[in-house]
Amino acid sequence: MIKAMIFDFGQTLVDSANGFRTAEKVAKEKIFNTLLQDGKNMDSETFLNKYRSIRKSFHDSSNFSRVAIWKTVYDNFDHQIELPQLEQMEIEYWDQIKHLTKPFPETISVLETLSQRYQLGIISNTQGQKTEKNHRMALFPEIETFFDTIIIAGESGIPSKPDPQPFKLCLKQMKVNPSEAIYVGDDYRNDVSGSGDAGLKPVWLKHRSVQRNWPEHNTTALIIEDLSELLTIEN
Repeated sequence: MIKAMIFDFGQTLVDSANGFRTAEKVAKEKIFNTLLQDGKNMDSETFLNKYRSIRKSFHDSSNFSRVAIWKTVYDNFDHQIELPQLEQMEIEYWDQIKHLTKPFPETISVLETLSQRYQLGIISNTQGQKTEKNHRMALFPEIETFFDTIIIAGESGIPSKPDPQPFKLCLKQMKVNPSEAIYVGDDYRNDVSGSGDAGLKPVWLKHRSVQRNWPEHNTTALIIEDLSELLTIEN
């Protein structure tokens, strides 16, 4: 018997793809131009390959701090930069993403229906957004109103997904067992594998409106292309 449905936030309830693409482009150009002004002799391909390699290594370890990523990039090219500058860059980065983030067209209506059937929760990796009134979800009160339980993993001593702890903490607060909960997310490692390893029933959202090269995995998870497909799930 399913009693709870728990969601990832970014790229699951809201579409941030354009925001991330734009913010990443702006950040990379700013760092590259700074290095050129510093007299570094390199072409854009060399820079981009190193940038992407460093970013991937951080993401693979579930560390999404842009300050840490950019500091490592600058260090790799022997450029000294002050922490306040990196923190200001990160503020501008997330502001750009927030400005270009919007709920998927079906999000509100689906949540309205699901809230009449299940408890609803969110587990989101921090990715640099602030908690409490400043976290990204707070920008969407029409979404947040459906959720009594919101876990920001990666802050306050809570490890990031795919660690099982944020899933267990969410279930504890909702007072449901893992087998009584469905978890919906777009990221295979963090969401599908993470929730499955914690005993929840994973649903992999590959939203049809998101332009993305989805990884190939053999999985028993339910795969959907639109949140409205959740309405057809039976206990």
